[in-house]
Amino acid sequence: MRVKAELHPRQGARLAALASYDILDTPPEEAFEEVVGLVARICEVPIALVSLVEEHRQWFKARLGLDASETPVEQSICSHAILGDGILEIEDTQTDPRSADNPLCMGDRAFRFYAGAPLITPDGLPLGSLCVLDYTPRKLTEVQRETLRVMAKQVMAQLDLRLSLRTADTLRREIDHRVKNSLQSLAAVARFEARRSKSDDAKQALERVGRRIGSVAVVHEQLYRTGTDHTVALDAYLENLARHLTEIAPDGITVSGTAPAVQIASADAAMVGVLFNETAANAFKHAFPGEREGHVRYTAEQLADGRIRFSCEDDGIGLPDEAATTRDGLGTMLGEVISLELDGMLDVTRLDPGLRITLEFTPKEPG
Repeated sequence: MRVKAELHPRQGARLAALASYDILDTPPEEAFEEVVGLVARICEVPIALVSLVEEHRQWFKARLGLDASETPVEQSICSHAILGDGILEIEDTQTDPRSADNPLCMGDRAFRFYAGAPLITPDGLPLGSLCVLDYTPRKLTEVQRETLRVMAKQVMAQLDLRLSLRTADTLRREIDHRVKNSLQSLAAVARFEARRSKSDDAKQALERVGRRIGSVAVVHEQLYRTGTDHTVALDAYLENLARHLTEIAPDGITVSGTAPAVQIASADAAMVGVLFNETAANAFKHAFPGEREGHVRYTAEQLADGRIRFSCEDDGIGLPDEAATTRDGLGTMLGEVISLELDGMLDVTRLDPGLRITLEFTPKEPG
């Protein structure tokens, strides 16, 4: 008699399918634990398992009544169950040639009963089984057999759901990565064309476009790193944006700042990023004439009422006295638009030396 089952006719494809689910050696999950608990109660058995049959072992994604997390495939009755499409039921393991000389079915604490329903992929490949065991010979009722069959399909549905979510997340990450790279390339092209342009107006327009594309690229970079479609970490986002601005700043001008480690909606982050870009760019252009060195600094904080206060200031020469109004002198129409978009308040303050622009807003709920 032999204990080890014959290999599945499509063993290579079966093992590849099992690997694609990326389920082996993962932590316990409530959805699978609930299944084995329910099946054990309805079938009135002490042991229930979600067993996945690998090349050299069977590993239990969920188990009730058994301490071991895996066994060698030579001791796997489930390796027999995956050879058929229906439930394999062995009423007495010591009288069945597939299990009689299995070490798990011999001795004082021998498994004397086994029933397993195969876990079959949409392509018809069995990954393992949902099985129940008992220490005494027995036979399932028709209701118990139907329960085992239905719950095996539920286990497979959970596995397929995990696979679909993982595939979707991988695709999203790839798209985010490509979008980020494309945006960075566009920003670089805009900067290159700005340097080549002989028209001051065109040069300034291209520089603004390049900066804004760069800020959006930083948002996408944060989304890609954090693996979320809706929020970014404000501290990491602004730190990366400051690094980006430092790279394009004139010699002798640095950009730095601090922000709290809070998550905000990516759309809000993009708006803050555009304001940061424009404020820093204005400082680069007007606040440090004649190769003057200086510093642009941002601060962000979360207030007690949940609002976010973002400030960007420089230690440059400040506004000229002849500026009609502070805001018109700065040309901060875009800042006003951003403030309206965020339903916030924009404030411009003269410093000695320098200038500060502050925006307060209530962050949106991610979604």
